Amino acid sequence: MELENDTQISEFLLLGFLEEPELQPFIFGLFLCMYLITILGNLLIILAISSDSNLHTPMYFFLANLSFVDICFTSTTIPKMLVNIQTQRKAITYESCIMQMYFFILFAGLDNFLLTVMAYDRFVAICHPLHYTATMNPGICSLLLLVSWILSALHSLLQTLMVLQLSFCTVLEIPHFFCELRQMIQLACSDTFLNNMVMYFAALFLGGAPLAGITYSYAKIVSSVCRISSAQGKCKAFSTCASHLSVVFLFYCTSLGVYLSSAATQNSHSSAVASVMYTVVTPMLNPFIYSLRNKDIREAINVFFRGKP
Repeated sequence: MELENDTQISEFLLLGFLEEPELQPFIFGLFLCMYLITILGNLLIILAISSDSNLHTPMYFFLANLSFVDICFTSTTIPKMLVNIQTQRKAITYESCIMQMYFFILFAGLDNFLLTVMAYDRFVAICHPLHYTATMNPGICSLLLLVSWILSALHSLLQTLMVLQLSFCTVLEIPHFFCELRQMIQLACSDTFLNNMVMYFAALFLGGAPLAGITYSYAKIVSSVCRISSAQGKCKAFSTCASHLSVVFLFYCTSLGVYLSSAATQNSHSSAVASVMYTVVTPMLNPFIYSLRNKDIREAINVFFRGKP
């Protein structure tokens, strides 16, 4: 059954972790627990922020949006994988695969942009405190969020439309637990030069530019904090950035680790295991990082459960 173009394709096979039957119950339980922790943890952050008027500030506005995006991010991949494990089916329809890839790229991009915007927010708050209220007003915050959504949607749409132009042959097995862009391109039997160029250019521009912005923001923050005379003032300034910096470190280090492991080895199973770090583990740990390292969030959560300050 040789397929001439993508319109004739009915489904792909997601191999992922389904090649080890004896580990299926453990893998199912592990991913189900991580997914539920991710959903509940991030939902708790959103509810705590929305219920506490003291947290209606730009920093927590972006944090609530980051938590929402993390919920959506994990929900594009994990539920399908859990269903496949439970039903012992590997198939995903062509349309579902394309949609999953689109939303995965969309929410991954949003994570990236929101972390950059949050770094900019901390930069303005610490380096230009007198102008903070005017600079980070509700209109600007909404605009930054809107631009993040637009850029992510356009990037995701571009990558998806380019994949739709590819032709696929008889091998339709994806050695992953979701429809990942690079794996899809590798399966194509038509020319993928343009797809690869766009993918790597987008990774360089949409990944490198935000990372450069975050690095610049924190370099300026460190420089400003070092000029503060009191030790208490320095600790307070650094404490407002500690949670965000931890999340940035986790997100970019795991993403870079997945890229390097994929480039260093041809073992698709190892690549799938490595990708779990930024697709599941990072969104799961974000609520713990913010609740453990941020006093305001801890207090808001306590108030939320107790019903009174």
